[in-house]
Parts: sequence; C-alpha cells; structure tokens
Amino acid sequence: MTERSIPLAALETAGEFVRRHIGPGEDEIRAMLETVGARSLDELVDKAVPAAIRSERPLDLPAPLAEGEALAALAAMAGQNEQRASLIGMGYYGTVLPGVILRNVLENPGWYTAYTPYQAEVSQGRLEALLNYQQMVCDLTGMELANASLLDEATAAAEAMAMALRMAKSKSTLFFVDRDTHPQTLAVIETRARYLGIELLVGDPASELEGKEVFGALLSYPGSSGEVRDIRAAIETVHACKGLVCVASDLLALTMLASPGELGADVALGSAQRFGVPMGYGGPHAAFLATRDAFRRSLPGRIIGVSVDSRGERALRMALQTREQHIRREKATSNICTAQVLLAVIAGFYAVYHGPEGLKKIAGRVHRMTSILAAGLAGSGIEVVNRGWFDTLTLKAQGRAGELCARAAEAGINLRLVDADHLGVSLDETVDRPLMERLLGVLGAGSGDIEALDSKAASGIPDGLVRESGFLEHPVFASHRSETRMLRYLRKLQGKDVALDRSMIPLGSCTMKLNATTEMIPVTWPGFGNIHPFVPREQARGYAELFRSLEAFLCEITGFASVSLQPNAGSQGEYAGLLVIRAFHESRGEAHRDICLIPSSAHGTNPASAVMAGMRVVVVGCDENGNVDVDDLKAKAAKHAGQLGALMVTYPSTHGVYEERIKEICAIVHEQGGQVYMDGANLNALVGIARPAEIGADVSHMNLHKTFCIPHGGGGPGMGPIGVAAHLAPFLPGHPVVEGANPAEQGTSLGPVSAAPWGSASILPISWSYIAMMGGAGLTRATQVAILNANYIARRLAPHFPILYSGKNGMVAHECIIDLRGIKATTGISAEDIAKRLVDYGFHAPTMSFPVAETMMIEPTESEDKGELDRFCEAMIAIRGEIQAIEEGRAGREDNVLKRAPHTADLLFGDWQRPYGREEAFFPLSWLRDDKYWPPVGRVDNVHGDRHLICTCPPIEAYHNAAD
Repeated sequence: MTERSIPLAALETAGEFVRRHIGPGEDEIRAMLETVGARSLDELVDKAVPAAIRSERPLDLPAPLAEGEALAALAAMAGQNEQRASLIGMGYYGTVLPGVILRNVLENPGWYTAYTPYQAEVSQGRLEALLNYQQMVCDLTGMELANASLLDEATAAAEAMAMALRMAKSKSTLFFVDRDTHPQTLAVIETRARYLGIELLVGDPASELEGKEVFGALLSYPGSSGEVRDIRAAIETVHACKGLVCVASDLLALTMLASPGELGADVALGSAQRFGVPMGYGGPHAAFLATRDAFRRSLPGRIIGVSVDSRGERALRMALQTREQHIRREKATSNICTAQVLLAVIAGFYAVYHGPEGLKKIAGRVHRMTSILAAGLAGSGIEVVNRGWFDTLTLKAQGRAGELCARAAEAGINLRLVDADHLGVSLDETVDRPLMERLLGVLGAGSGDIEALDSKAASGIPDGLVRESGFLEHPVFASHRSETRMLRYLRKLQGKDVALDRSMIPLGSCTMKLNATTEMIPVTWPGFGNIHPFVPREQARGYAELFRSLEAFLCEITGFASVSLQPNAGSQGEYAGLLVIRAFHESRGEAHRDICLIPSSAHGTNPASAVMAGMRVVVVGCDENGNVDVDDLKAKAAKHAGQLGALMVTYPSTHGVYEERIKEICAIVHEQGGQVYMDGANLNALVGIARPAEIGADVSHMNLHKTFCIPHGGGGPGMGPIGVAAHLAPFLPGHPVVEGANPAEQGTSLGPVSAAPWGSASILPISWSYIAMMGGAGLTRATQVAILNANYIARRLAPHFPILYSGKNGMVAHECIIDLRGIKATTGISAEDIAKRLVDYGFHAPTMSFPVAETMMIEPTESEDKGELDRFCEAMIAIRGEIQAIEEGRAGREDNVLKRAPHTADLLFGDWQRPYGREEAFFPLSWLRDDKYWPPVGRVDNVHGDRHLICTCPPIEAYHNAAD
C-alpha cells in the first residue's frame, strides 16, 4: 500500500472504528453490566469513579474520522515531508530493510503486539532473536557482554557515563567527552551529568586528556566528523588514572575497523539503526551497549541469558537485573525498564539475513564510495579535512559551505552544514551510482567519472586499524541466505510466542490493548520513514502538522497547557518531568527543593527516576486499602516543607482503585511549595472521564504504548511524552540541532533527554490515528468499557479468588488484583505456579506480585470482548479447581499439574510418570482442542541462569557436538 492509495475501509463511515476497537458489542455490554450491578455505563462510572475528580466538560475533539479518511489525512501529511537523499549522518543513515523482514516482522502483529518477555516460556522466539542481536553486538564491538538494546545512542552514552561513575576505581567526578561526538549525544550527556554531580571536560583526546584525573571518558570511533583515529593512547591515559573508557561507534564501520574491545575499551555503544531500521525522523531505533564481563552487574537495561528448563533442555530468559527497579528502587543502577525490542529484533535479523559476507560487502561498498568522493574532490578547491574515514567526510570550503549545501538541496541532496567554512557528507547503503554522480557534480568534483576515480581512490582506514578478527561466525548467521530459509526461520520463532494475535494479555498496569491494523499501516510509508531527523524543518512540514495536531489532542485529553513529544519511553517521561520541575524551582531561586515524596506502592521506576534527577526520595506509606496514607503525607510534606520539590503519584493507584482523596493529596503538596508529578501508567482509566491537570497534577507522562495504542513490540518501542501546566511549559526539553523542539520556545528549556527532538516520531501516526478515529465520545466509551471489563472479571473471579482492593462502592478501576497469599499458605501454590499453568491454557499471565507479593493484577482493556474475558475467567476458575484438589488431598503438594506446568509437546510421547493424566495436563478445557498453544520449553530455571550467565549464542563447539 502507498501513501496515496485508499483502502476499502474508506467505504466505512465515521464511528465504525469505535465499534471495531471496543471488544464487547451492545448485547455483551448489557450482560456484563447486569453481572456487575449497573444499569448503564454511566451508572457504572458513577459507582466506580469519585465525583470529585470527574471532569465537568466532555472531550472537545474533532468529529471521528473513518479509517479511510484517517489514512488519507496521514497520507497528506506524509506527502508534505520531502524525501531527499539525506547524507547528513550524525548517527542516522539511509538503509534497506529486506522485504522478508519488513513483511514478516515489522508489519506482523505476531511480532509487534507481543509483551516484554518476563514470562520466558511464552517468549522463546523473541528471546532467541534478541540473543542473536546481543551476539552480533558482542562480535562487532569485541566485547564479552551486551544488553538487549537501549532507547537511542545518546541515552546509551549517558547510561555508559553513569556506569563508569559506579564502576571506576577513580574517585574523580570529572568525565571527559571527545569533542568529535555527535552534538545530540553530547547534549544528552550534559543533561544527565548536571544532576549527578558530574563535571564534564569536552576536548581533543589527543591533546587535552593527558594529565587529567577522570573517572571515565567517551571517545568517538569514528568521530562525528567522520575522522577515524587510533584511540589506543587515549584509552591507556584514562586507564592510568583508574578510569573507564566508553567508545561510541558504528556497527557497519566495525565490520572493517578493529573493534573497540581490541583497542582496550571498557564499554562500546552506538545505534543499530542502519541495520535495516528506517530513519523515521528520529526513531524508534535500537541502541547498543556492550561491556566486559567484569561489569555484568552494572550493565543497564535488559540482558537475555541462557538457562535450562525443567527437562534440562536449553531455554532462554531475561537475566540478572531484570525489573531491578522494583527490587532496588532508589538504589537501582538505572531507571530504564524497557528496551527497543522490535527494532533490535529487526537489526539482528538484518545481520542473520546478510551474514558476515553480506555486511562486509555493504560496508565495503559504502567505504569505497566515500573514498571515490574523496578522490573526486582533489583539485576541486574543496579540502577533505579527514585523515581517515569510513563513510563520512568533513569538507572545508572557505566560506562556501552554506552555498554548497543549498546547491545540494536543489539537487535533492541534504548535506550537513557544520559552519560557514565546513560541511559534512555521510554515505550509506542507499547511495547508488546516479546519486554519486549528482553529488560529485554539486561539489564541482570534475567529470564524475566513477571508474576513473575508483582506480585512484585510496582507502580511508588508517594502517593498524583494519579489522583482522572474524565476526558472526555462529551458524545462525550463515544458515538463512535464501528468502525461503529466512521466511521459515521467522515463522518458527514467531510460533514459539504468545502475542495479542493469539489471546488476550491481561497485564495489570501494562494496558495491552488493540493495535489496529489501520493505525499501523502508515508506519512503513516512506514519507514518514525516510526522513532524517535533522533535515531543514521546511522539509518536514507533514511531521510538523502531525506534532501540532497530536499535541493539541493530548492537551485536550489531559487538560495540560503544553506537551513535549521528546521522551521516547515512560521512564524518559518520568525523568524529563522531574527535570522540568527542578528547572522551575531553580528559576525561582529554590534549587534546594530536591525532596521527592513517593508512595510505597509506586512503580519502581519512580524512585529510580527521582535519583537520576538529583532528588532525595522520601517514602510515603499506604493504608490497608492501598491508598496513600494522607496523614503520613501531611506529616512528611510539613517536615520537608522548605525542601519539598515534588510528589510522584500514580492515578488511578497501582492498586487498581480511584483514590477518593487525590485532590486533597495534590493540595497538600502545593501548599508546601512542591509540584505534583502524576505517573500516567493508568491513564486508560481516565480518558474522557477525568483530566490529570484538573485533578491537580502539574506534569504527567503519557504512555503512548499503553493508552494510545502504540504496540509494545515485545518490550519496545514506546513513547512517554509529558504534559505540563502553563507555568512549567518554558522548561520543556529543547534540542541542540533543531530549533523549536520545545513547544514553549521561551529559550529557557532543558537540554534534551533523547537523541531526536521529537523522540520516536515515526510511530506517532499510530496514536494520532487512534484518537482521530475514536473522537471524544469514542475515547470516553473506551474508558467506560475498560472499567466494565475489569469489574466483570473481578465479579466472575471473586467467588474463587479474593479481590484485594476495591473502591467505596465495591468497584475497581481498570484493573483488579486477586490475592493468592492464602492459597500459597495452605497449598504451597504460588503466583508463579498459576502463571506457568496459564501457559497450558494458552494465556500470558497477568502481572505477578506487584504491587503486593503473591498477587496477580489483571487488566483486560476495552479491546477484549466478553467471549475472551469468559475464556480467561474459565481458565482461572479451572486452575482454582486444580488448587482445590490439593487442598482436599486429591493431588499432592509437591507433584501436581501446577508445579509441573507448563507442559511441552514432547511429553505427549513416551512414558508418562506423573500423578495426573495427559488430558488434564494438555486439554483441561474443551476449547483448547481447537487452537492449542504448545509451549516450546518447560519451566525455566532462573537461578541456574543467573549462576551460569551466558548471554550470547551457544559456542561453536555446541553446534559441532550436536552434529556428531
């Protein structure tokens, strides 16, 4: 489909999408209302939602669009974005995504609707794909350990700096940054360093590093200018003062350059974008971060590890610090609780499909083209500044840089304007011969005879830096050269997983709702995908229109005065929001306001984000109903009145109820001079009913991958824009490269928190189209049905499992918590046992043991119809019957169908030495015979995985042994 074609959905009328998005039909809604004891959705809301927080006015949004109308509107926006050959570089490059990966991964709901692989048994496909990605990163960087991706290159650099601060033996607080670093990376590092007590020294590592006592350094290899330098001496200098060295690099360049690990680096980082992921005006892209095994406990983000299952067979899982924020909270090493899984998966598959030979061929062609350009400029009056290069040249043009960039633009080419005398050009795999000839002509480089120039072009890689070590030698990178093989490999991995295309994923707080096909279609349009984030803004007018419209939608929904789209994850939104609050206090001469009050029930990222923002965490207690203890809040707000900076509060609460006193809570904080940060994780329970700003929040992040339908993608991408009240708008994040990224445009903005000015811009059409097709009434109805679905599940399960929390009228909000502590005490059956047994019924488990140990938090969302809700409830009730068998002595406490779950297909054959039958194990309910999910592994041994950490593909010997 192209941006201009209109699908058959155009024949549908406005409002049809609302009916399709919301799962239950009218008859089902009536039946569920009867079950929960309400005559209408309005009455249900009256019972569940405190009147004090409900908004007095409905959502004032444009009339809903039909699906075809929404696509046509987005096509018009995409058409306003000018698709030119953007040779700007700076970490973003044109790339070619193989069609087999485009169609079968990026456009496939089996991949993009999956959740974070916390439940390893239903995530083996994604985990294998991520293990491939980690192996690719380790091989190319020369490191022993890599994580499963971070949010973007600039964030990875900031995380590497913080990691060096924790791990270096030096007591210095000085961090050196190579002057030849991408400006957006430097700016994000500056933002992070400010509140961590880190002093930065930016300079030339060859001349300004010697004699400096630093705890670490960031070196660029190649540099932002394209310069390829031998950094070994600089690395030795830092090591001599007990510091750690982080190297920002490029994966494609590392197929030809000696790896950072070989040069002595401690950390390697960068972006995997050019491995098949469109530029997308800035994202989403997978960043990589790799290090030495000695630093495994300090590596931020997720790590995929190899363990064994209950049968002793190899099984994959997330290892080490998975969800460490929920355990360590303010002592967490990072607030990053997500990754860019879908994009890391794509980058890994790009390497699997091309293999080492294919990557070398692509890199060799890019480098040769760059060398041809350098040769062509000889005698042109333009000086090549670089002494070494891979794909980027900095050119000196004596006052003509602006003129040459303008000439290139007229020829359909974007170049990087460095200053009046210098410009940059970065080549990539999309540069063909006609474009090369056009570029040579623009720069006045003679005849542009490619063959003649090729014959005299010299390599730009300095002696001693040519890569001699191998990479990607594991069979997975040599086994899928044909499209047929690749297609089947992708299908095989997808079939191992549970995603929303198979069944509901009832995760409390994670809001796994429908990612409609119409919303997803524009993501892969070239008019959105092929735009470099640093093109002149007049070339991205379509994106500008999209941003203005989406920001207006979000302001109306939340009640805030202004929105920043820059944070590219919920954790980044938390961090950005707290920095905005800090900047506001500083502007008033109250920089000392650094106390952050956080309820004990809060998401673990909250305290981690507060510490990253340089704040001191004070925990506020909760009462027996899960509500904030208002008396404790009053006492602590008064005690810290002179230093109170903020309260972080989630609403509805993490306990799944609407707290009655939330307005009072906000007022208490305001009275003591603090600001209120509202975590937007549960915004799906407020849209159209209440507005955070009207409740009393000053700032809130909005998880677009929850409430506004961006897919979770197996654990990323995500977006966490923040909305702020008018007095905070001037302090929203700005950007060093693109002016006007702060919607307030007051000149008082923060530095950036993400690499790109509008975060992961290419997925914003998803949220825009969702809101545009739902309209105000549709969004409100979605919230009402989300509340209905949660209360329906609570009522159906209440006779079997205690419902832990409820509101004043016995209602829950958009999620409910079932209490399993009594079951654990009497039978030994844990929340984990029930989660693993649910796999046999074909379901992903609800959120386990959060916010209370041995509980399950269930959120069905409005997308699931009554039939699916009943199917899930039937599974849970059947499991309760299996537990009852243990209670009554009909099944043993240690050897039973729950403790042995999940059950893999190989158990169908051979001896069956279990105290229950095969039918009970595999087909406990009749409908499982129609569409059975077969878990690929048994229960994964987490302890074994952490004690024997392996985070790469099996060693080559394992393949040889298997063949013997």
